[in-house]
Amino acid sequence: MRKSLAVCVYVNAAIAVGLSLYFFLVPAGELVWDLRDPGLRSGQVPRFAFRWHRALSPKYERWAADRVRLGRVQLSTRDIAGTEWPLFGSVFYLWATEALQEAAQENPGSCPVPPSRYARGAIEAAAALVADPGQAGWVKQHWGDDYLQKEDLFYRMLLISALTSYQRLLADARYEELLRRQVESLAKELDESPHGLLDDYPGQCYPVDIVPAIAAIRRADAVLGTDHSQLVARAIRGFEDTRLDRHTGLPAYVVDSKTGRAEDSARGVGLSFMLTWAPQLWPQTAQDWYAGYERQFWQEGLFFAGFREFPKDIDVGWLNISDVDAGPIIAGYGVAASAFGVGAARAMGRMDHAYKLAAQALVASWPLPDGTLLAPRVLSNVSDAPYLGEAATLFALTRRPVVQAQSGVKMRLPMLVHLGVLALLALGIYEIAASVLKLRRWRRGNARRYVPQPRLQVLAWWILLGCAAIAGIAFSGWIALVFLLAALILPWQRKRPAGEAAQIPYTT
Repeated sequence: MRKSLAVCVYVNAAIAVGLSLYFFLVPAGELVWDLRDPGLRSGQVPRFAFRWHRALSPKYERWAADRVRLGRVQLSTRDIAGTEWPLFGSVFYLWATEALQEAAQENPGSCPVPPSRYARGAIEAAAALVADPGQAGWVKQHWGDDYLQKEDLFYRMLLISALTSYQRLLADARYEELLRRQVESLAKELDESPHGLLDDYPGQCYPVDIVPAIAAIRRADAVLGTDHSQLVARAIRGFEDTRLDRHTGLPAYVVDSKTGRAEDSARGVGLSFMLTWAPQLWPQTAQDWYAGYERQFWQEGLFFAGFREFPKDIDVGWLNISDVDAGPIIAGYGVAASAFGVGAARAMGRMDHAYKLAAQALVASWPLPDGTLLAPRVLSNVSDAPYLGEAATLFALTRRPVVQAQSGVKMRLPMLVHLGVLALLALGIYEIAASVLKLRRWRRGNARRYVPQPRLQVLAWWILLGCAAIAGIAFSGWIALVFLLAALILPWQRKRPAGEAAQIPYTT
């Protein structure tokens, strides 16, 4: 029994050291290296984005193909994460892939095998998921069977974006007829609307989705050979006069498409996403918006830098997590506003903001050695959109300046970046040291402690290891990790009651 207990202790020590390296020390080393990537400062695509994308692509392909294969998805229209996020994540993935493909073509040395080749299966699966009518159950509940023929702007924007990226990446005209119909019909409907506004859902108009919809139409022109430049020039009317938030002078988050009047204030999550696309459409207007956004929403201290969800003179408390679109609001900082702000700042050429935001996003992502971004994965919808966070992070970090990037600007990193790296190093070193000390204590022995029910504990330990192996092969590495962590608790020791004779010595 002593040998069996010794096996438990030694194997557990090895597992603990391996997990410490995998989750703490190697990620810390990668972060130190990746934070030096010149793309974070210059606006070019960072080198590590290719590594992350290559790791994500096979997983995204399997997930998207399985979701389409399973058929129709019937979810409540109130389940935003379950309905919108699978399609939004797929479009984020395709947008990021397109940016990486362009970067690889410009500099073949950055990626000898371009994304259009190594990620072809994932590109096809992501586009098929967005184009699959079986994934549109929630918009059919809103708009009926003619959901592709009137308003429904958010869904149609995603559809146009996905099919455009697919055709540009693979030079495959499989979806061209559907793409052309949607581009022409949505452009016509936007142009003929009273105020240049259409609803996402009945009675719900979000200008944050109208800007990328117009940009999607314009990007599709390059694929279809069409020209909607006049639509772009006229579409600015949707962001003027009563469509602006009177308090900030910036585009409102919610507007009544029928009256053209703002119904909500400007919001950080909306402005960040709009400003990622606006410079492609209206460069000068976008710069004016960004200047107002910086003045009223940018917040920077010793530890953090980022965009607020609401203007500086609106206090929402230290913590607010009530909005699924905005994500948590911490000390005024909007998590989604700052995450999408990476893309907005990069597109606007504001590398002083982009570098700080991207560095914080990089550390907060907690990249693992296999390319998984731990924090975005955990914050995604496990059942319906497990890779949304990683795809969105790649999207933001692969935006490139549309407006001329600033140069010679001093860029000081917030303390959060340094503390994040130090925390990973400290945790990794602590866990390894604790494992070594535990092993030494076991070898030396302690007459005042013993292992109760040693045979039962050893059996439980083997069962947990077996379950971890099965879970890792058949299900998920995360389920396997739970079993491994449970196995590390064993063998459990307790203090020997006074006067009780030794039962099983646990020294080796």
